[in-house]
Amino acid sequence: MAAAEPAVPALAGGGGSGGGAPSGSSVPVLFCFSVFARPSSVPHGAGYELLIQKFLSLYGDQIDMHRKFVVQLFAEEWGQYVDLPKGFAVGERCKVRLVPLQIQLTTLGNLTPPSTVFFCCDMQERFRPAIKYFGDIISVGQRLLQGARILGIPVIVTEQYPKGLGSTVQEIDLTGVKLVLPKTKFSMVLPEVEAALAELPGVRSVVLFGVETHVCIQQTALELVGRGIEVHIVADATSSRSMMDRMFALERLARTGIIVTTSEAVLLQLVADKDHPKFKEIQNLIKASAPESGLLSKV
Repeated sequence: MAAAEPAVPALAGGGGSGGGAPSGSSVPVLFCFSVFARPSSVPHGAGYELLIQKFLSLYGDQIDMHRKFVVQLFAEEWGQYVDLPKGFAVGERCKVRLVPLQIQLTTLGNLTPPSTVFFCCDMQERFRPAIKYFGDIISVGQRLLQGARILGIPVIVTEQYPKGLGSTVQEIDLTGVKLVLPKTKFSMVLPEVEAALAELPGVRSVVLFGVETHVCIQQTALELVGRGIEVHIVADATSSRSMMDRMFALERLARTGIIVTTSEAVLLQLVADKDHPKFKEIQNLIKASAPESGLLSKV
């Protein structure tokens, strides 16, 4: 999440009303955002990061992740909110709020291998006859997975109800992927996926591709952005049954600040330099241009 932890004068560790709580217990906290206030609790000793996570769990669908925020604590001695002190830990019942700053952050879209994960969404056999340009996006998806292996980038793969819709198509080589997970939820943001991302603390970007653009891809992208992760959707590796749904989804996602890009742009951005030790291998992947897959056709 794009949040700012301010350095402010020290304040006693709870700063709210009520008695202290023993270590290891839960402490009641009132979480305020905009006009909302929701009571919840956090572990005793919880700090800034846990408070941010709780705000996201309570208000994630309402928070614009392209803004900076400050967390404030209600101080009874002043009768108003003050900026959360550096090193603050919840020691007793308190009231906190998340305040958006007015500065908008520009999404730069930088990609580096150590901070990137690839998400391959539902590229399954039963979708083959229904999805527009499915053969094209399979070939581009395979190119991306080859690039991920060359550059050592983790890959997470999901399969939508594989019992009924089949496994990932044989053309997609899943050798070395981090996870292959079944799902019924449209979004790829499953508990197992969140746990896997937590094990990769340097990750700030997800390269997302698969089907369908207007359903699973769109919902995955919006959930990831709500968790503070920058999303790059590979337009030439994602499609839908309807070109209308595909194109309007890509337009909607781009307007939210999600980066809509191409496979070649992603792979070359990840190597960044002709002198990169893996450049020749990546160059071999992109010698033939990716198929246009209807992206330049009229809707």
